[in-house]
Amino acid sequence: MNKIEQKFQDLKKQKRKAFIAFITAGDPDLKTTEELVVALEGAGVDIIELGIPFSDPLADGPTIQASYHRALKKGTTSKKILETVKRIRRQTSIPIVLMTSYNPILRFGEEKFVKACVDAGVDGLIIPDLPPEEAKSLCRAANRYGIATIFFVAPTSIDERIKANTKASSGFIYYVSLTGITGTQQAVAPSVIKKINHIKRFTKKPVCAGFGISTPQQVKDIGRVADGVIVGSAIVKAIEQNKGSRDLVEKVSRYVRSLCAA
Repeated sequence: MNKIEQKFQDLKKQKRKAFIAFITAGDPDLKTTEELVVALEGAGVDIIELGIPFSDPLADGPTIQASYHRALKKGTTSKKILETVKRIRRQTSIPIVLMTSYNPILRFGEEKFVKACVDAGVDGLIIPDLPPEEAKSLCRAANRYGIATIFFVAPTSIDERIKANTKASSGFIYYVSLTGITGTQQAVAPSVIKKINHIKRFTKKPVCAGFGISTPQQVKDIGRVADGVIVGSAIVKAIEQNKGSRDLVEKVSRYVRSLCAA
């Protein structure tokens, strides 16, 4: 069983919801990324999403875009990120998911990329610009090696699209809780709760919600209906605000701990 699936089974037995944290690999540098992953697990994070920086991201707002540019300026590459994951694996077994545009995978080579992910200790892939219809060969390769492939459902997704994307997903389903790009929002709209319940009519797989979640109250509200909560931009912003500080890892972990406690 994939480690992500095992994590959700364990959390279900504990009657807990998953807290999933997104950070950009290489921001502010890969050594700090390594330290952050270990520290965030200690703060209560259940699954880590590592963003592979790309110069032309599809759905990312200004906060994550800026983090990608900072990481790329430091010379961060897919290969170096996989090497970092391998080092992380010596310290923790927390499930790790890579979020990446398809272009870096295409340049790497699908089969070669999947094998490299297995070798490094990656547990899942999220590729925002690759729909299930165009991901069949990648999904077959990932399935052979036990790597989860996670697809999105959006607020605008019609039932046929929900069926297709939930069927193609393994690990969990990623519900985008707002239309547009990543970023923070003020409150959780009632339509988000309604849509998550609607998605659950089509699948027994875990449904996790992300995009715009940044406060303990939002985490609590989403956690009432979703199987997991994903926080990205708010954590990346906390990293940016503390760049250059020797206490960066501690300060970011403290903020994330307050979210996990919700």
